[in-house]
Amino acid sequence: MLVYVKRTWQALLFVSLMFSAICVAQNVDAAQQQYIIFQKQQIASIYVDSNTDPLIKWAVEQLCNDLAAITGMRPSMLQTQKVQGAGIYIGQNSEVLLQHSTALNSEVGDKLQGAWESFSLSVQGQNLVLAGSDVRGTVYAVFELAERLGISPWTWWADVKPLVQAELILILNDGDSFQSPSMQYRGIFLNDEDWGLQPWAAKTFEKEVGDIGPRTYEKIFQLLLRLKANTIWPAMHPSTQAFFTIAGNQQMAERYHIVLGSSHAEPMLRNNVGEWDHAKLGDYNYFTNSQKINTYWQTRVDELGSNESIMTLGMRGVHDSHMEGSSSIEQSVAMLEQIIATQRQMLSQTLKQKISDIPQVMIPYKEVLELYQQGLVIPDDVTLMWTDDNYGYIRRFSEGQELQRSGGGGVYYHLSYWGRPHDYLWLSTTQPSLIWYEMSKAYANGAQKMWIANVGDIKPAEYNMELFLDLAWNIDSIKADSITQHLERWATREFGHKVALKVAAVMNEYYRLAMLRKPEYMGWSQTEPTTQTQISDFNDSEASNRISAYNKLVEQVDTLVKLIPTQRRSAWFQLVEYPVKAAAAMNNKFLYQQLFTNSEQPSQQAVYKHKALQAYAQIEQLTLQYNQLEQGKWQHMMSMSPRNLPVFKPPAFDFVKASTSAQIDLSRTWYLAANQFSRHYQSAEFQWQVIQQLGYSAGAMTLSPFNIQHFTEQKPWLEYELNITQAGDYQLELRFLPTHANDYQHEVEVSVNDKLIGTAALNTQGRSTEWKTNVLRNSQLVTLPFSVKKSGVHKIRVAVNQSGIVLDQLAVYPQGQTSQYEIPLLSDKNKIN
Repeated sequence: MLVYVKRTWQALLFVSLMFSAICVAQNVDAAQQQYIIFQKQQIASIYVDSNTDPLIKWAVEQLCNDLAAITGMRPSMLQTQKVQGAGIYIGQNSEVLLQHSTALNSEVGDKLQGAWESFSLSVQGQNLVLAGSDVRGTVYAVFELAERLGISPWTWWADVKPLVQAELILILNDGDSFQSPSMQYRGIFLNDEDWGLQPWAAKTFEKEVGDIGPRTYEKIFQLLLRLKANTIWPAMHPSTQAFFTIAGNQQMAERYHIVLGSSHAEPMLRNNVGEWDHAKLGDYNYFTNSQKINTYWQTRVDELGSNESIMTLGMRGVHDSHMEGSSSIEQSVAMLEQIIATQRQMLSQTLKQKISDIPQVMIPYKEVLELYQQGLVIPDDVTLMWTDDNYGYIRRFSEGQELQRSGGGGVYYHLSYWGRPHDYLWLSTTQPSLIWYEMSKAYANGAQKMWIANVGDIKPAEYNMELFLDLAWNIDSIKADSITQHLERWATREFGHKVALKVAAVMNEYYRLAMLRKPEYMGWSQTEPTTQTQISDFNDSEASNRISAYNKLVEQVDTLVKLIPTQRRSAWFQLVEYPVKAAAAMNNKFLYQQLFTNSEQPSQQAVYKHKALQAYAQIEQLTLQYNQLEQGKWQHMMSMSPRNLPVFKPPAFDFVKASTSAQIDLSRTWYLAANQFSRHYQSAEFQWQVIQQLGYSAGAMTLSPFNIQHFTEQKPWLEYELNITQAGDYQLELRFLPTHANDYQHEVEVSVNDKLIGTAALNTQGRSTEWKTNVLRNSQLVTLPFSVKKSGVHKIRVAVNQSGIVLDQLAVYPQGQTSQYEIPLLSDKNKIN
């Protein structure tokens, strides 16, 4: 069978699995290289330089363990400085073993010389050579091989246990052996860990520390290396002791060569929540207490030692809040520039380096973005790290002179979030295509230095975290039309080729349904301030259809599990079954509660009430099962009620009946997906492109390439044809993704039959009521009236004034008819014959 290959799509690994037919590589193309690692109970020996870095030796030991798990034979790991025989040679290109032997091709060596975290896999004679440009690059080479041999990076973190194989034959296509990262710094932020990672570490995995300590971080750092990542922003909530205050944490990062960074609220690697002692130090106010704050920062810089780090500059409040003491934007800007200058001087003098040689980052998050827009000057060698709006839509991109900054650009992106309008800390449902689109757009606009994803507790964000880091490693590894292929390859690696396509289809629908409304938002409640749950905006017909869609997914999961190897059932539950079934149950809980409220038949009410209560009980049962997996390994990791918000409570049955359900005139209502256009106009430089699985239509349209571009006279447009069967007054509804423009000037012009019927601005600013509505439904609505004098085919044209606008769906319905919350997927009646 063909094993999942990540990042290097052309590489093939043919392996024989004991539970499937033996597959032997034959007719190897001349452009391919073949190496037999394990065959006929013979396994290749592994050679490393005797003076290599301990981390490389550790990685090779892990590879030996992996090979033993999948073959039953552990290879010999021999430390030497010369080629001793046929085998697998692993090391940095500068090491004696590779540099002064025939093991490393000189051309490959030249490519690796001086490169950042790069590596090569190549067959040289009778040897397989894994060469890295540096320590991390070599480690990545080792884990690249392990993954190509069928070892999941999630072997420990999601219990994707190795499956025994009869033979291992590695086939490398010409040109695919060399890899280097698209992003210099790639990593994760452990955040909002109060209901998962922290209690799990404190009560289950690391009881001796009672917190997220060095043993927990060791497992996290090992995972990062297997995913070719290199940077951590440690957990920093009040529930968790500050990273530097727990003995062994700092040393563990150094051991695993992990770069230490910190979030937008933690300048100079200081966790203010856990380390700023107000009673002893006074106010965290630079206007009145700068001396103590400077000493506080200086102490941390002195403690760094040999740890590799990237320093966050600036200052906000103690936690995720604005800087204290300022009375105006102008005062804040002036003070922040002074603070940054002081911090940079401190770093240069203490570390005894040119300041331009010290990695630094500035993160214009929330109110700091406003300060930047009001003139805050950030030194050119500092990485400018943009952020999303907490809901997956990046607020700002580099343009103009920002693209020329020597410090480059970056992105801090949320895959999990605590805050208004509502948290999504429970399940990981951000649509992979949205991650791909926003990060690809960021890269195209200069964010090529540092990417950090807020992954919450890591679990259950495994797939989205991997997708994010895959893009950070190789931005070209996934294209607009191959996003599903990435998911299919992941499913193949984790669960086998027999179920991969069906698993990917299930997960795509899971993400699509959540694109319309995440499970955490199904109570139609909000937070900060917290409001109580209420009846949804779905009409009863939509509610019933949504219940059916989720129940279909559950049925598919129950069918597919029978085909999952026994050793992978625990992984299946964590990665597929729990998220799908829990999301379905949350929807059922609220939608059956709504049907109960709106029903006038006592017998039917009894059925709906039972099903709503049953759904809540199922969430309880699923969560209990999760925490009992692997003999209690994950006890306290999964909470069914993060922050104990109202949405997680049992269903209530005392709501007031909603107004009469909307009456839909289906004979005069039409739905279109954005990719169902009939004609289009585009320039030579910017073309319309379908983004696979993006939006509720799973085929949203935008302009490519993704560089920021304004259009004035010749605006690109999409045109749609509808066979409107009755004359009358109609409403056109357009649904766009709520993306952001730097100038807040995204705009569309809409015409019907070549007559302009209106223009509409798409952007919101700040955290307005409209923005909250948009991000909770992942849609910016535009509605325009128009009249039809006679039946027949009518043309609707949508023109855009900038790149970055994403059209998802269209609907046409009679004026006076209530807009539906859901625009259903395509139906045959929309097609023009």
